[in-house]
Formats: sequence, structure tokens, C-alpha cells
Amino acid sequence: MSDGDMIRVFYGAVAIITGGASGIGRGFGEALAARGCEVVLADRQIDLAEEVAAGINATGGQATAVEVDVVRHEDVVRVVEQTVERCGRLDYMFNNAGIVIFGEASEYEIQDWDRSIDVNLRGVIHGVDAAYRVMIEQGFGHIINTGSIAGLMPWPMEIGYSTTKHAVVGLTNSLRAEAAHAGVRVSALCPGLIQTPILDGGKYGKWIREYPKDEVRKYMESVRPLPIDKFVQLALKQIARNKAIIVLPMMYRIFWRLHRMSPLLGIAIARMLFQTMRKQLKKFESTR
Repeated sequence: MSDGDMIRVFYGAVAIITGGASGIGRGFGEALAARGCEVVLADRQIDLAEEVAAGINATGGQATAVEVDVVRHEDVVRVVEQTVERCGRLDYMFNNAGIVIFGEASEYEIQDWDRSIDVNLRGVIHGVDAAYRVMIEQGFGHIINTGSIAGLMPWPMEIGYSTTKHAVVGLTNSLRAEAAHAGVRVSALCPGLIQTPILDGGKYGKWIREYPKDEVRKYMESVRPLPIDKFVQLALKQIARNKAIIVLPMMYRIFWRLHRMSPLLGIAIARMLFQTMRKQLKKFESTR
């Protein structure tokens, strides 16, 4: 098998990253480009994506920004087709775009459920549908779907997020079993708390109730989210090893293991987390 018929890790490879303008997506774009990978930053925030791409190119990397809304299947198909036409290959598809809607299930409107499903699940499906066909034909490739620790165990106050991320993990595991015969790798990336804009809602997510952003940020920082650069460095090592489910930081593997050993214990831990968060949110309400 020639180098042209196999995946490149990571030098000389081509990667598409949805949600590539900020957070984990931006982190992957910058880190992959530094390793000699050509990256396509696909994002609704085209101005920000272009700024990130310009920074990568200015330091000797190769990056292109493309405006994409993952909810639109045709957008995702277009960026995949254009990338393959221009580069002649697609080594990595990072289906990373996602949103979080924070709040109790009783406070959700049906529109909150719809938006969560459209971006977090349908967006991943669109990326898989577009990239998998290409990768089967070329005989190699790696699809990385961003799930979450909330997709591996109960995670209250983010119920729409947890629902969709469980579905993403199920999709990824099933596709991994199917794709192996075609030489295509598939991995679920399941972060715990990472230092990204999503912690206080991000650009397109939200807190159902309004709380002082400064207080929310302080609280999120108090639980010590892993910096993006450290997360990306660790994740890329696991991706290069073709790990099926990548859980980072390490401490979240303990929670996952406990839940697998005893689902009832996992639910009990989630109940404790729910009560702790409710108390904290009541404190926020008193400061408004």
C-alpha cells in the first residue's frame, strides 16, 4: 500500500473541523496545523474562523476557513466535496460543533430540545454521512465525533446535551464496528470539563435562566476545567492510536468506570451533582 492509499498521522494529512473557529475545534486546528496537517475550519462564525486561519497561515501552517452550518446537510456535503476536490484526500473529519443549553428539564421548551438535537446529533450525522462515503472510496480515513462524559453517564442540568451526546456515542461505536472492514477509523471524543466558551453558554448555547456571567464563570473555573491546549495534546495522542472512546481528563475515567460497574451508583452521583448545582444556582439568583 502506498502512502497515497493510507491515512497520514498527522504530517501531510487533510482535516475538516466543524466548530473550528473557537474552543476545542480551534485548539485542534492550531495543533494539527503545527504538526503539518492542512486544516479546514468549518464554522458559522466565518469572521472568527478566518481570523484563526490567518493566524495559522501566518505561522507557516495551512488553513482555510469555510462558512458552514452543520444543521444544513448541503453545507457539510459542500465543504467535504470541495476539500477532497482541492486536496485529493480527506484523512480526518472532526464532527465537533455543538451547543449546551443549561437548565432543568422542567424549564425546557420544545425549541430547546429541537435545537440540541439539530446541532449536536443531526450535525454529527451530516458530517458522518458526507465524510464516510469519501473515506470508504479512498480506503482510509478517521472520523472523530465529539461526544462528552455526559454521553457516557447521567449528567443533570444539561439534559438535552446529555441526550444527544449519548446518541453520538452510540452512533460512533456502531459505525466503528461497520467501518473497520473498509479501513476507516471511528472514535468518540468524550471530554469532561474543558476551558472553552461553552462553559458559560457559548455563542449559540444558553442558560435558560439568566445568571450573572461573571459569577457563572467563577464557579466554572472553581472546578478546574482542563485548558484547551493540554486537552488537545492528550487527545491527539489517543486519536493517533485509534482509540475507540477517548475520555479526558483522566479523572473522568473514574466516574465512567464507576457508572459501568454500577449504573445505580452513577445515578446517585448524578443526583448529588444536581443538588450541588441547584444550591449554587440559588446563590446566583440572590446576587441578581
